[in-house]
Amino acid sequence: MSRAERAGELFREGYNCAQAVVLAFADLIGLDEKQALRLSAPFGGGIARQREVCGAVSGMCMVAGALFGYDDPKDQQAKRAHYALVQQLCTRFRASNGTIICGERLAIKDPDFKTPDPTPRTAAYYRTRPCEAMVVSAAEILEDYIQSR
Repeated sequence: MSRAERAGELFREGYNCAQAVVLAFADLIGLDEKQALRLSAPFGGGIARQREVCGAVSGMCMVAGALFGYDDPKDQQAKRAHYALVQQLCTRFRASNGTIICGERLAIKDPDFKTPDPTPRTAAYYRTRPCEAMVVSAAEILEDYIQSR
């Protein structure tokens, strides 16, 4: 099973979009399951259901940071290279999915929708939401990049 397929499976199990992506790569980035889930927990639904940056994209970026990020604040070349990589990953996601913004992808116009209450995961939820596909897409983009290195 690919990491992208695993991410989709994790989303269907009930993990949020960011958690599904990060957990699918947790072994690769040296996090145990609990650490991966807690670290990525706030990013579901476009950061705590605020419908900002898609949680799948946030998860993809967290994994990219763990694998390829910089850690010296004075290393401008490393910072520039890492930002270029993340922009490249986001550009690929945007090209495949139209946007990296959760609310735009879900076409949510109702400001009251930004509540902390999770949407129940029903059959109708999975039929009407593109979220699983976004999770798989983000994981595929990351998986392709990792394999191309």
